[in-house]
Amino acid sequence: QVQLAESGGGLVQAGGSLRLSCAASGFIFRLNIMNWYRQAPGKQRELVASITGAGTSSYADSVKGRFTISRDNAKNTVYLQMTSLKPEDTAVYYCNTQHYRNVYWGQGTQVTVSS
Repeated sequence: QVQLAESGGGLVQAGGSLRLSCAASGFIFRLNIMNWYRQAPGKQRELVASITGAGTSSYADSVKGRFTISRDNAKNTVYLQMTSLKPEDTAVYYCNTQHYRNVYWGQGTQVTVSS
């Protein structure tokens, strides 16, 4: 079955950096678009970044120029490099993909940015 497992969250000061990882299994990873979402307390879950199997990426305006999504198809892993972090980046970050008609989510990893 499809499994997504995020790691790499934590507490960081504003201006700092973190790298999130999402290890995937249960599907042909290189064929799937992979996404990072986040959900802050009291807010809706929002799409942060996406990457196709070939490596084409897109970003939410709020993170452009600060976050970089990448993937290693040999390791079935997608990454989110986050730099110049701001307190408003504080959220639970989720890895996401769609396989056939189903949407899959990881358990999430907490990112907290202190001011």
